[in-house]
Amino acid sequence: MFKASRWWLVKNVSKLLTSGMHRVEFADFWMGDQFCSLVFTMSNLYFVGCVYATGIDETWRRCTANPGPRWGMAFLLGSLPLLVRLVQSVKRYVDSGLITHLINGGKYGSGVIYYLFYFLWREQGGNRGPMFVLWCVFGTCYSLYAGAWDLLMDWSLLRLRAPYPLLRLNLLYTNHIPFYYFAIITNILIRFIWVIYIPVDGPDFIIRTFIAAMLEALRRLQWNFLRLENEHLGNIDQYRVTREVPLPYSYDEPSHDSDGEDEDDHDHMSTAGRSWRGGRRGSASDNTVAEPDA
Repeated sequence: MFKASRWWLVKNVSKLLTSGMHRVEFADFWMGDQFCSLVFTMSNLYFVGCVYATGIDETWRRCTANPGPRWGMAFLLGSLPLLVRLVQSVKRYVDSGLITHLINGGKYGSGVIYYLFYFLWREQGGNRGPMFVLWCVFGTCYSLYAGAWDLLMDWSLLRLRAPYPLLRLNLLYTNHIPFYYFAIITNILIRFIWVIYIPVDGPDFIIRTFIAAMLEALRRLQWNFLRLENEHLGNIDQYRVTREVPLPYSYDEPSHDSDGEDEDDHDHMSTAGRSWRGGRRGSASDNTVAEPDA
């Protein structure tokens, strides 16, 4: 069942591994963003392999607490989606020359640095030392960076002159206006979900990690609705998507009982229409529109 859909998924996931070697389309960076919310899953691939390799017994937590000298494998797997998106952003900058793509790439670069200090802090046992301070600093920078990009660029919200305060001029989900405000608030809060690791007392660290991962998955779910809405509205503005194209002339089908004079007029109109279309085809290639940033 759904063979075409499964093939599309496999093809686009495979293209993520060759980022930088081909032109980046919307499906490429959209799929990459989905994997950026799976850092918990990707990093735990190492721990799952460790548990099954060493055996499941009462000491299984040795594979999850304080990664030790092999923490680099978990960091590499967890930061792989961010590295892919960084390469895609650089590739889009090379192809288009838009500095916006480099700024977007800086967001993913700061995410890699944030996770680096997170795993270094965990490798030291979660002590309140210099590594903890650096992790908090880069965590704050990354959360502000990514949260601002979500609202201003990916969703195009927080516009001052809009029918609804802090939204945008055009909305598709007009019957669900409160959803936009709910998404703004929860998106920022979940971007700072890493503070759940700071308290010394409280739930087990593994439980906190699972809660943070589930909240990030929910954040990405609502992010998808508003991101695709903004992409669709951008395509409409660039005339990439339209329901109809108005013609600059009127065209009337001749009736069966028309006389010769009407047929002459019809032939003249058809000739004019062909000349107009030929002129437009000649000039359309001269007017190109730069692809907007995603």
